[in-house]
Amino acid sequence: MGNIFLYASVIGLLLTSSCGSTKNKIVVKNDEQSSVAVNQGTILPAADQLSAYLPLLKGKKVGLMGNQTSVVGPQNEHLVDVLLKEKVDLKFGFAPEHGFRGDIERGEKVSNDVDAKTGLPLFTLYGGNEKQDSIIQSIDVMIFDLQDVGARFYTYITSLHRVMELCAKHNKELIVLDRPNPCGDQVDGPVRKDDKYKSNVSYHKIAMVHGLTVGELAKMINGEKWLEQGKQCKLTVVPVQNYTHSSMYDLPVIPSPSLPNHLSVRLYASLCLFEGTDISVGRGTDWPFQVVGYNNPVYGDFTFTPTEKAGMAKHVEGKGNVNYGLDLRGLDADKQKFTLKYILDFYNKMPDKSKFFARAEFFDKLAGTDDLRKQIIAGKTEEEIRESWKPELDEYKKMRSKYLIYPDFK
Repeated sequence: MGNIFLYASVIGLLLTSSCGSTKNKIVVKNDEQSSVAVNQGTILPAADQLSAYLPLLKGKKVGLMGNQTSVVGPQNEHLVDVLLKEKVDLKFGFAPEHGFRGDIERGEKVSNDVDAKTGLPLFTLYGGNEKQDSIIQSIDVMIFDLQDVGARFYTYITSLHRVMELCAKHNKELIVLDRPNPCGDQVDGPVRKDDKYKSNVSYHKIAMVHGLTVGELAKMINGEKWLEQGKQCKLTVVPVQNYTHSSMYDLPVIPSPSLPNHLSVRLYASLCLFEGTDISVGRGTDWPFQVVGYNNPVYGDFTFTPTEKAGMAKHVEGKGNVNYGLDLRGLDADKQKFTLKYILDFYNKMPDKSKFFARAEFFDKLAGTDDLRKQIIAGKTEEEIRESWKPELDEYKKMRSKYLIYPDFK
């Protein structure tokens, strides 16, 4: 094989857990490189463990759901380049919301194309694709390798669900190359229960901060029979080595244009709710999801002026205006957890509160319920709001515990 990793004898084991008539498989293997990582306690994403999944691809036609986060090894070599180097019969790539190379902003059109570097045909599942059935029929096995950030409204997990639907429908195996959840040390927020609020940003009946890796979520989707007609896909999860849900993990590659660093990732779940308002979270600046502001001095002394920036958002709240608010750039990223304090602070300071929820329908989709918006309007405190979602959150935690691959943070 290539010179990235060396094969060694398999010293791991194959664990199986039955879900209905379909089995979820968790592959645990070691090679020379990953043995060093185990000894040193270094977190090793599944994509780095070539000996765990290359044998599963031998002689098969393969598809990949990936993007710029689909990297291998300390040099962050793209998984596509590695698979082609290893002579894997790679037929196509599916691209998520931000595109195959991660340079398309939220909600922008992701078109069918080819990867400029390799010539690999690319297709999108974001927004639907009428040819997706014939595309998936052209392969034997599908790989999913995307870096999630742990919030229900981050659409890479919606892409996971759609890939699972296709694999189940056409009896194709799905291999999930698992990655750490950089916010996997918490489970918090309202659980979406009502399908009225189901959307790309609230696709699953999980907590807003779900506390799962994509591999664990894939097991949950299968186990809870959330796919159409209760089907299950042939699922194999290659787990991360040396990861627990207490681990802090600074992503080696940014997951999307507006999450440029560890702090933005850790603040994302708390600040994304502002996208149901006209409040700026720093899109169009060098500090997206690290500053918050609006064009009124009542919000604070810190100022910033959003503009259009190449490779970032075209839809910029507060563009061209001086925004007053909060500078969160000095916070300790590892200590940040989901909170309502920012959204409550800005609501309470807004002179005309009737204008706060400028996109109320979208806010409710982000929240997975209209209760949160109504509670904020009613003047509830964060403690009162948290108490209201505790019963459903407790039930979700019980369900979550059935699908954990890694030691929990409790």
